[in-house]
Amino acid sequence: MLIRTLAAFLLCSASAHAQTEIQWWHSMGGALGERVNELAGKFNASQKDYKVVPVYKGQYPESMTAAIAAFRAGNAPHILQVFEVGTATMMAAKGAVVPVAKVMADAKEPFDPKAYLPTVSGYYTDLKGNMLSFPFNSSTALFYTNDDVLKKAGITAPKTWKEVQAAADKLKASGQQCVYTTAWPSWVHIENFSAWHNVPIGTKQNGMGGFDTQFTINSPLHVRHVAMLGEMAKKGQFTYAGRTNQGDAKFSSGECPLFTGSASAQAGIRKAAKFQWSAHFLPYHDDVKGAPQNSIIGGASLWVMGGKKPVDYKGVAKFFAYLSQPEVQMEFHTSTGYVPITLAAYQMTRKTGYYERNPGAETTIKQLTNKAPTENSKGLRFGNFVQGREVIEEEMESVFAGRKEAKAALDDAVKRGNEILRKFEATARN
Repeated sequence: MLIRTLAAFLLCSASAHAQTEIQWWHSMGGALGERVNELAGKFNASQKDYKVVPVYKGQYPESMTAAIAAFRAGNAPHILQVFEVGTATMMAAKGAVVPVAKVMADAKEPFDPKAYLPTVSGYYTDLKGNMLSFPFNSSTALFYTNDDVLKKAGITAPKTWKEVQAAADKLKASGQQCVYTTAWPSWVHIENFSAWHNVPIGTKQNGMGGFDTQFTINSPLHVRHVAMLGEMAKKGQFTYAGRTNQGDAKFSSGECPLFTGSASAQAGIRKAAKFQWSAHFLPYHDDVKGAPQNSIIGGASLWVMGGKKPVDYKGVAKFFAYLSQPEVQMEFHTSTGYVPITLAAYQMTRKTGYYERNPGAETTIKQLTNKAPTENSKGLRFGNFVQGREVIEEEMESVFAGRKEAKAALDDAVKRGNEILRKFEATARN
């Protein structure tokens, strides 16, 4: 009897002190995956009630598909990292997610959307100002220059697209084989380009105002810009590298002295480049009124999945509160190249002198906050935009290869893209 009583006591004691486990599915491999593990490990060591368990689930589209399937099967993770263009898809997954604003309010954890960089929080906020997901890893597009090559050619870093073209003429004439290249063509030359020039990508506030949106990327300004890139490609001034980050290596190897790509490319450039380089604001068309405006983010946010216990959500809220701490954000920012998501973390990083020691690291934040976001520069929210991007890039490639005129290509991109939106809309409303 005594043994049974003692066993029961020990069992109750153990359960009373058992940690609540929080599953976190993410898409960060390699060095970034190590940073994710460190974040979870330090949170776990900071308290005794909860244990965050990070699990790598493949690339963003794969992890999102896996999580939705797991939710339907009743075993979804608590937290899911979703890339920014998956926002509309997650919103449409009825019952599968809980808005982060509700999670934080229910747990009575301090949470002020105004504490976050406006262009970051705005991307993940509904029209009523409620944050839907928790900002995590955010970057933006930048313009990079090989300063050694430019100095030798007597060229200062271009600020406008007219200056880029003039520099390209001079560099090409000097014998430079590859002059300008880019990574992420749709993200840089359609999505960020639109925000930077304060023109819409689509109706309904770039999709944020409802699912019944339509693309508007065949405007005169879009056509003019893509036509310019096509002409530069024809002259051998623009070398197309591919749809993802293939352009990074063309710049860091010294092959191409002008480059547009993600701010997160800086870690790789610092490691590989054998030349002096700089990161600048994106070029702009200086005859467009109000340009430049502000750029928009890439990267991902953390979504809270539905169907969990209240105690689990309390743990999720505690973890998000931990991630928001300026010290935690500063460390993640400086070790990865992603922007600090809170204004407090940004100010803390500035005071340490980090930006003076690492030129270009602050350019990202300055460009994102260049002006207060408008309906055209807050972000975008299109359903099934993974497929939408593929269509846009396919049509852009036809211009770069000289197979189509820019107007025809972007008209086709709008037509094909709208078909994808209508299919998504029909599914979301069912």
